[in-house]
Amino acid sequence: MSNEGIEGTERFLSPGRGQGLRAVRHFAVGELVFSCPAYTYVLTVNERGAHCEHCFTRKEDLFKCGKCKQAHYCNVDCQRGDWPMHKLECVAMCSYGENWCPSETVRLVARIITKQRVTTERTPSERLLLFKEFESHLDKMDDEKQEMNQVDILSLHHFYSKHINDLPGDQALTELFAQVNCNGFTIEDEELSHLGSAVFPDVALMNHSCSPNVIVTYKGTAAEVRAVKEIDPGEEIFNSYIDLLYPTEDRRERLLDSYFFLCECTECSTKSKDNAKMETKKLSSPPEPKEIQSMVSYAKNVIEEFRRAKHYKTPSELLEMCELSLEKMGAIFADTNVYMLHMMYQAMGVCLYMQDWDSAMSYGEKIIQPYSVHYPAYSLNVASIYLKLGRLYLGLEKKTQGVKALKKALSIMEVAHGKDHHYVAEVKREITEQK
Repeated sequence: MSNEGIEGTERFLSPGRGQGLRAVRHFAVGELVFSCPAYTYVLTVNERGAHCEHCFTRKEDLFKCGKCKQAHYCNVDCQRGDWPMHKLECVAMCSYGENWCPSETVRLVARIITKQRVTTERTPSERLLLFKEFESHLDKMDDEKQEMNQVDILSLHHFYSKHINDLPGDQALTELFAQVNCNGFTIEDEELSHLGSAVFPDVALMNHSCSPNVIVTYKGTAAEVRAVKEIDPGEEIFNSYIDLLYPTEDRRERLLDSYFFLCECTECSTKSKDNAKMETKKLSSPPEPKEIQSMVSYAKNVIEEFRRAKHYKTPSELLEMCELSLEKMGAIFADTNVYMLHMMYQAMGVCLYMQDWDSAMSYGEKIIQPYSVHYPAYSLNVASIYLKLGRLYLGLEKKTQGVKALKKALSIMEVAHGKDHHYVAEVKREITEQK
C-alpha cells in the first residue's frame, strides 16, 4: 500500500489520550498534511437531485437511477462506481416506496456491513488506523444512548434484513453503531450545509483539541487535513471534534457526552476566551452569578428545544422561537455572548429558508465580528458567514460590500480548503464577475 499523503506523519501513543498522530516534519499554515478517501459514505436524502450520489459533485443536470428514481449521477461512470453500495438501497427503496425512511446512520452502517463483506485487505483510508480498531465506548454509554442504539438496530433489520443476508448479531451491531457514532464524520459544503455522512479511519486517528492545529475539509467524498498553525516535527496533530464557539464548561460537556473524555487541552485549562464568550450587558447593577447560570441553563434548553422543533414547527414558528429567546437572553447577555450568537445564527438560517434576505443579512452582520473573535483563525464557521453575507449583499445589489465579504471568506478558504479547491475557484469567479 502506498504511503502517499501520509508522509510526514506517524501513529504514536499519545500520553493520556491513547493512539494519536504526530508530525515527523514541519508543516506550514495551509499545507496539506494528508488526504483520506472515505472508507464508505452516504449522501443525505435532502441533497438528492442536487449532488451526485457517487462523487458528491453539485450539478443541475444529473440523471436518475432508472430503477429507484431517487439516486442521481453525473454520468454512467459515477452510476457504475456507486452501484456496489447503491444496489442494496435501490432494491429496498423500490420495495418500500414512500415508507423507506432509515436514518442516515442506519444507511451508513448498512454500507459498512456490505463493504466489510467484500473487502478483506487494508483499504486506502486505513493506512494508519483500521476500521476494526475504532473505539466503541460501549461501557460508558448511558441508558438513553443504548436505547437509541437499539432503535437503530431495529430499523436496520426492518429496512435491510430482506436485502442483506445474515446480518450480524445484536452485540456486533451494537458495537458497530457505537463505533460509527464515536468516529463518523459529517461531510459539509462551503456554507457548512450538511451533504452526508462518512467514515475516514485515518482522520479519526487524530485526537481532539479546542485549539486545533489542523482543519478537516472535503473534496467530493475525500477528507483533506490542512495545517492552520505551524506544526513542528514531534508535535501531535490535533483536530477539533466539536463546534468551538462555546465556553469551556459547555465544550467539555459536549465532548464528554459524545466522545466520553474530559478535555484537558490548553484552551480548556486556561479558559482564555470564556469571559469574552460569556459577556453580559453593561447594567447599573451587574447580574448575579446565579442569574447568569440560570440564563445559561435556559439557553441550553432552548437550543435543544429548537433542534427538536425543526422537525415539526413551521419556519415562522421557528423564527418566533429565536426572537423570543433572544429577547429573554438579551436582558442579561450582550449581543456578543455565544448563546445569543447561536440563536441569531439559527434565525439567520430560518430567514434564508424563508427568503427574507434583509433579515438574514441583518443577523449575519451582527454575528460576523464576534464570530471572528470567538473562533480560532481560519475557522470554517467564520468563512461560511462571510460567504453567506457576500452572496446576500450581491443579491441585494450591494456590490462593494458583497465583494469585500467574499474576499474575507476567500482568505480563510484558501488556507482551510486549499487554493486549488473547486469551492475556492467558485468564489473567485463570483468576485471576478463583479468587476
